[in-house]
Amino acid sequence: MAVKVFVVDDSAIVRQALAHILAGNAEVELVGSAPNPLLAMDAIRRTSPDVLLLDIEMPGMDGLTFLRQIMSTNPIPTVICSTLSTEGSKVALEALSAGAVSVMAKPKLGLKQYLDDSRREMILALKTAARSRPRARHSAPDPHAAKAPAARAPVLASVHAFAMNKPVVIGSSTGGTQALELVLTSLPGDAPGIAITQHMPEKFTAMYAQRLNGLCAMQVREAKDGDRLERGVALIAPGGLHMQLRKTAGQYYVHVVDGPPVNRHKPSVDVLFKSAAEVAGRDALGIIMTGMGDDGARGMKVMHDGGARTIAQNEETCVVFGMPKEAIKLQAVDDILPLEQIAKAILQFDSRA
Repeated sequence: MAVKVFVVDDSAIVRQALAHILAGNAEVELVGSAPNPLLAMDAIRRTSPDVLLLDIEMPGMDGLTFLRQIMSTNPIPTVICSTLSTEGSKVALEALSAGAVSVMAKPKLGLKQYLDDSRREMILALKTAARSRPRARHSAPDPHAAKAPAARAPVLASVHAFAMNKPVVIGSSTGGTQALELVLTSLPGDAPGIAITQHMPEKFTAMYAQRLNGLCAMQVREAKDGDRLERGVALIAPGGLHMQLRKTAGQYYVHVVDGPPVNRHKPSVDVLFKSAAEVAGRDALGIIMTGMGDDGARGMKVMHDGGARTIAQNEETCVVFGMPKEAIKLQAVDDILPLEQIAKAILQFDSRA
């Protein structure tokens, strides 16, 4: 059965281009479109779409307000199609936090050609969203709220900071922005260093890290080549680049490098996990969370076989139970945990002798 899609976008050119794209594929069906959320509401109730394809900046009611309303009453899997402007990207990240399944970046110029060139990516995003179970957010934390001074990590020159240097590596994709937010906001300011690969467009990762940094007791930032993975710090792989773990003089660092996509992704979770297995062995903790596909499964198997502890998010709390499922099938996982227990597991691992 075809995936029923409803488009909400104020650009007539976008709506026409999307209608052309969807009309040429038997796996999706465009059941309606509207130039703004106010006109879309009744039509959505009538057509009962499987997926919304939603713009952010629109007249009348903006897409973010509309998304929050939808997610609090009758959640519908939603794909955001947003421009790469700085402000548009920030709002798109807020949309992911509010419950959107994924974000597709669109340029301001050459839009029709871009959409046509992105046909396969668009269809895959819509099909993935249709199989997801979005986690509604009735209220989201304010990313602009001041962080409590006591929440910051302590000075890292202490013996504890170096004696307990056991890296945590996390991989996630669809639904991961929300999942990572829940995990990281549940950790204290002196939690073990965490290296994260989240599938995300390159224009978004720096702002995503900045947003999390405003919410978390840990310091969260987009990784730069040579950054040290230290207590109280979470490093997020930049979109469009791979991130690997390296070890020098007993300390862990990240190597940020260009290269071909792995499992169709750049950054790739497999790249991070395999490097963690190589340099950290049994001292590492690997966590694979919600996401479509199998990126990270083979890397987690390498970690597991090398003595590292490995955890997969359970099916019930995943937006898409793809990556964890594949890791479990490979017998690469020690524990399967609900999302809400992952932060506790990180702290338990950190306290292990």
